Amino acid sequence: MSKPPLTPLAQSLPASVPFVGPETQERAAGRSFVARLGANENVFGPSPNAIAAMRAAADQVWMYADPESHDLRDDLARHHGISPQNIMIGEGIDALLGYLVRLFIGPADAVVTSAGAYPTFNYHVAGYGGNLHAAPYVADHEDPGALIDLAQKTNARLIYIANPDNPMGTWHSGNILSSMINALPSNCLLVLDEAYIDFAPDGTAPEIDASCENVIRMRTFSKAYGMAGARVGYAIGAVDNIAAFNKIRNHFGMNRIAVAGARAALADQNYLADVLDRVAKSKARIANIAAANGLIPIASAANFVTLDGGRDGKFAIAILDALVHCGIFVRMPFVAPQNRCIRVSAWTKSQLNPFEQALPDAIADAKRSIT
Repeated sequence: MSKPPLTPLAQSLPASVPFVGPETQERAAGRSFVARLGANENVFGPSPNAIAAMRAAADQVWMYADPESHDLRDDLARHHGISPQNIMIGEGIDALLGYLVRLFIGPADAVVTSAGAYPTFNYHVAGYGGNLHAAPYVADHEDPGALIDLAQKTNARLIYIANPDNPMGTWHSGNILSSMINALPSNCLLVLDEAYIDFAPDGTAPEIDASCENVIRMRTFSKAYGMAGARVGYAIGAVDNIAAFNKIRNHFGMNRIAVAGARAALADQNYLADVLDRVAKSKARIANIAAANGLIPIASAANFVTLDGGRDGKFAIAILDALVHCGIFVRMPFVAPQNRCIRVSAWTKSQLNPFEQALPDAIADAKRSIT
């Protein structure tokens, strides 16, 4: 007996995981990390009200979640001052990006992003046969003008930009993003990933115009709300674009426990404000630790700080490897010139202490290994 072959497109793709998780590295090393500083998770966690809501919902986990996520959409609509018809709930931004690419991209369709930007979006584009075109970063920022120019040249159907950016943590003002939206070519949709927007300064997000047909905004409960493991994200867009998700999404992809937690987390804005303050203090400490060791912290509007090693990717990899050897999990950008940096997530004092202790020796080891 024989099975049918994979499609030619599937056969052409590598069977790879876009991110090597800390658990994978722990299994390979045979030991646990002492500090988990590389996944941009929010260690301060969800609101106690959200935790209580999730515990209470566990008794009802025998039921499927509402496939329309009606109550959470209503809550978000009130929060943003828009209609529930402008909101789609999904299993994190990653899943929503996959659905969006499936809706708009077929074989050989052009898609524009930045070289070194969030790789999961690229993974989805490849999975549906799209042609990815990348513009370089400029001064560690994504370049809105270059993205627009490249979209015009390639007749792109989608442009992806994250504001604030991952992996650098840099950001553009809402005015710059509004100008980018106004300059979009016809028949082109802007995918505006705002996963880190809660950490950003006022004025970073352009005003929400949910009726705008050529913009889809992505937001999440994974970062500021501390619910990365629950997988709750949402898209904001024009009614027709949002309704189109119903053509192909997993209607039972959400679970009742996660949705209950998201509703309670959204309602507790006082706790969110406290988390944002703690993240800001943690980022300031990371910057001080870096500067004391000759690394250059890049100003960040996310929940992590990107640290410039001042050399090249080989030096950054050597620092990262030395930290991992000491049990400190960090990550780094993967495309030059951003790969001259390592990236450290905001964390509690107890986990930043071992990072502070290990960093001087890691840098010294890196210098020895590449000279």
